[in-house]
Amino acid sequence: MSTPYPFTAVVGQADLRLALLLNAVSPAVGGVLVRGEKGTAKSTAVRALSALLPHVDVVPGCRFSCAPAAPDPACPDGPHEPGSGAERPARMVELPVGASEDRLVGALDIERALAEGVKAFEPGLLADAHRGILYVDEVNLLHDHLIDLLLDAAAMGASYVEREGVSVRHAARFLLVGTMNPEEGELRPQLLDRFGLTVEVAASREPEQRVEVVRRRLAYEDDPAGFAARWAGDESEVRARVVAARALLPQVALGDTALLQIAATCAGFEVDGMRADIVMARTATALAAWAGRTSVRKEDVRQAALLALPHRRRRNPFDAPGLDEDKLDEILDGFPDEEPEPEPEGPDDNGGGPDGDGGGVPPQGGGPETGHAPETGHAPEEAPELGDGSPAPQPSAPRGGSEGAEQAAVGASEPFRTKMLSVPGLGEGAAGRRSRARTAHGRTTGAQRPRGQLTKLHLAATVHAAAPHQKARGRSGPGLVVRKDDLRQATREGREGNLVLFCVDASGSMAARQRMGAVKGAVLSLLLDAYQRRDKVGLITFRGAGAELALPPTSSVDAAAARLERLPTGGRTPLGPGLLKAREVLRVERLRDPSRRPLLVVVTDGRATSAGDVGGDPRELSGRSARLLAAEGVTSVVVDCESGPVRLGLAGALAADLGAPAVTLDGLRADSLAGLVKNVRTAVTHTASPDSVSRRAA
Repeated sequence: MSTPYPFTAVVGQADLRLALLLNAVSPAVGGVLVRGEKGTAKSTAVRALSALLPHVDVVPGCRFSCAPAAPDPACPDGPHEPGSGAERPARMVELPVGASEDRLVGALDIERALAEGVKAFEPGLLADAHRGILYVDEVNLLHDHLIDLLLDAAAMGASYVEREGVSVRHAARFLLVGTMNPEEGELRPQLLDRFGLTVEVAASREPEQRVEVVRRRLAYEDDPAGFAARWAGDESEVRARVVAARALLPQVALGDTALLQIAATCAGFEVDGMRADIVMARTATALAAWAGRTSVRKEDVRQAALLALPHRRRRNPFDAPGLDEDKLDEILDGFPDEEPEPEPEGPDDNGGGPDGDGGGVPPQGGGPETGHAPETGHAPEEAPELGDGSPAPQPSAPRGGSEGAEQAAVGASEPFRTKMLSVPGLGEGAAGRRSRARTAHGRTTGAQRPRGQLTKLHLAATVHAAAPHQKARGRSGPGLVVRKDDLRQATREGREGNLVLFCVDASGSMAARQRMGAVKGAVLSLLLDAYQRRDKVGLITFRGAGAELALPPTSSVDAAAARLERLPTGGRTPLGPGLLKAREVLRVERLRDPSRRPLLVVVTDGRATSAGDVGGDPRELSGRSARLLAAEGVTSVVVDCESGPVRLGLAGALAADLGAPAVTLDGLRADSLAGLVKNVRTAVTHTASPDSVSRRAA
């Protein structure tokens, strides 16, 4: 077994270390979600935490880690008689992104359950993590139903497995830690709320600190055992402090003043529900115990708010998590200061370590150590950045002539609710909420022989398959004689997520009559819809003499919204090159992820005034490009941005070439879009060839 990197050797990341230690002191806090860019020691810190947890006593031979002093009466391996047990280190169990439901919660042997009446249960990762740590790297890429199961178990302290009336329950109390890179997509707000604390991490911009990170990492890689030995004393100190804080926790008093401070803070920030209040109370209590005190102070409430509230304040998916610390101080300043109690003697608050950068209490408040960035704008001389950390596209001179001077980016109008656009046919893509698909969850539509391990039994079909063979199998009692060949897997139909590729006209004609604000508002509304339906999104813009892939297909709808907001307009209209760029992007994505079906949304007034580098007649090129996409079976929708009393109908002609419906900007609204999904299906059916329709349905 390799030597883990010491927790106390992690440089900086004070909020991350504090949040992990608070959960080690009080697992009831509800876990930690660590958000941040790649290469910021997220996984390193989490994996190192397990070495600081106290060892646990378990019943020998129990697969569910029951405590000898108080074994679980419902343990599937029980009943256990109270007695002495065996001591082992606390486990750190990792949940892979591609894990199945049975791997997470455990699997029942349905064949033995039906034939013998035996609950043959194979424990899953939830059982392995009991009384330890369950770590989910890239939790935002985990399927939603698995996250629901995971968070339900974390909240109830137990896991329930039910298959066709056969039920198994076992204890599952663990410290839940998830990490994610927001560039790869966000978690739904309902799931964000289920994590107790959230920490934003970023790489230090201080050269000295970066040098220390590199120095320690290289020293660890050269001699892991020797490096760990140099930090063993600091690890022991923090481990002892965790044990002491756990013992002190029941004695910590949460007074009425602290409760009022917590309630006022949550109300002042307009946090939904009561979970935030409860988590703040538990976090503040754990902070007091970690500091060796028996009462909660105002600074504990403040630090608890900084850890528990930022991810609960998002009003819509495009809002960045964060907390206004000035407002927080204003709320808490309305309460009188407490009388200070004598500080207990104990380990130094800054932790150990050769440079004092150990695992103690980090500074409370903003600044570079805490990971909470000050809410200020960019310096005037710096180029603005997008939500995904990449530079915003800067205005450039239009190529190939102009249709009016280039205009600066305009803001989007207010987003609105849209009706669903879907891809016709039955897909087999990743679980989502847009188009019909064969999925592991949903309504049962039939049965088939299982391919590999049986996961969802179709009971009626299984009984029907076994019934004709009962006499030949020598059945003599009331039980049904079932063989493996009789088992039938339920086939289910649900919804999948799609690749929604936006192809947006940013030429000079779109800037006329201030249309771009309405266009951005419409696309932003469709992006919000894509976020809610768990789609991947991509963004192509065309203007001047060519088209640009502004955002490659990604699960981060936030990044698409940021790029759209800063999109300038101007120049001629290379509609044909824009469609050809969309065709190329879809071709590449089809190779990468063949099961994810695309939906192309073309936002334009239909004008084509430039052929770009391709050359030829612009209108002929746009028509030919559209027909190529239709022949390849790409489902499309044209959003007609033409306005004014005189309409040329060019977007309608483009829609006909694409085999797609055309809808106006006003028609995108939910109350004006009745029948659009029907129109998508009808247009594709009547205009595309039978071969392309069959390819879409495949």
